[in-house]
Amino acid sequence: MKADQSLKDNVFNTCVILILLCLALIVVVPFLFTFFSSFATSKELLLKGVVLWPKEWTLEAYRFLLDNDQFTRAFKNAVYLTVVGTTINMTLSILMAYGLSQPGVKGRTTINFMVLFTMLFHGGMIPTYLVVNKLGLINSYWSIWLVNAIAPFNMIVMRSFFQTLPNEMKESARIDGCGEFKILWRIILPISLPVLVTFTLFYTVANWNTYFQAVLYLNNANSYPLQVFLRQVLIVNTSELGLAVTENGYAYTPAVRHAAILLAAMPLILVYPFMQKYFSKGMMMGSVKG
Repeated sequence: MKADQSLKDNVFNTCVILILLCLALIVVVPFLFTFFSSFATSKELLLKGVVLWPKEWTLEAYRFLLDNDQFTRAFKNAVYLTVVGTTINMTLSILMAYGLSQPGVKGRTTINFMVLFTMLFHGGMIPTYLVVNKLGLINSYWSIWLVNAIAPFNMIVMRSFFQTLPNEMKESARIDGCGEFKILWRIILPISLPVLVTFTLFYTVANWNTYFQAVLYLNNANSYPLQVFLRQVLIVNTSELGLAVTENGYAYTPAVRHAAILLAAMPLILVYPFMQKYFSKGMMMGSVKG
């Protein structure tokens, strides 16, 4: 009986490993193709189409991008949009989550219902655009920051974690004369580091990958973030020689396009390993109480 059970477990584990390997290949192979193609010459890419190991390694594509004012401006815009946006996201989410986690707050049930309702039902693109336009925020980063100020799911999980913290700790601080902001800053936030890092990562990824709302609300090409630049490079008119030609006359070779994709993903790839140790712990801690 034990032998049969052991055989079934081995077969099951083997099948799981094979499935995971297939999924890993689906993810890794395109990344490797992009990575190696960015170091290949344009001639080799045009002749072969797919390059998994360049015959001649070159940094021409990266030099072109770093000297390209469109790319550098879009990269700086993306960094600015991400840093300020994530700061706004985390500040408002923490304050709202902490407030709604306190049992004595009047109207807490109503506000929680409103948050849950907006998570399930959105106002729609056109009404949101009309509101943003009425506020005079078109062609301003505030149109993106305010619309995405708080992600309801992130706030709910953060609130659930704050509710698991012992009230005795906060009561002791109040007896010692601490106000709510001091309790939040000195006591709650330091012990909530895994949760805070996890949702900082969520907000950072969302802000860095901003595309649709940037196209919707920003009319000035000089304000476009990196993802909009990538769209212009990858989807605009492609000539028979494989060159992507933008409205400003820049011609982007296949190698340059691969390099642009890699450079756009690199900041998140570099940041994630430093946050990984907090990621799983933060999600588990925030999901203890729903």
